[in-house]
Amino acid sequence: MSMRESMPPSEQARVHHMASLEEEEGYHRPGSPGAWSGWVTFGALMMVLLGMINGFQGLLALFDEGYFVANSDDLVLVSYGAWGALLLLWGAVLIATGAALNARLAWARWVGAAIVMFDVILQVGFFPSMPLLATLLIAIDVVVLFALTARWDESKPGGVV
Repeated sequence: MSMRESMPPSEQARVHHMASLEEEEGYHRPGSPGAWSGWVTFGALMMVLLGMINGFQGLLALFDEGYFVANSDDLVLVSYGAWGALLLLWGAVLIATGAALNARLAWARWVGAAIVMFDVILQVGFFPSMPLLATLLIAIDVVVLFALTARWDESKPGGVV
């Protein structure tokens, strides 16, 4: 009688099948980086893109008052120069958070989710002057929010994020 008991044939087949699955590209065991970590990377890159678009809008507000439909006198509380500076700063915040998210810093997902929710509200303010762009940016914000929050536990590569 051997000290090591052999596995039943069905268990041997299961072990062999699992080993062959792990070798195939695209298979991820629970707890390993999966397809959802790709969504987090996508969300990070889209946040960087949103930051660049907001920064570009800020530059346009600073240097081209005709870019926005509203006259400078119709703006609430601030001038185009102030809006431009705020949009540049907001773009920098989005870019920095997107970069931190791509680096898988633990705080970046919570901050990123809060930022894109606030960005939706910000884009609603631009809806009267640029409805198509505002709608597109709101849609991107919603996709980023989905990427950061859906299946939160499955997208933790190495348990870092």
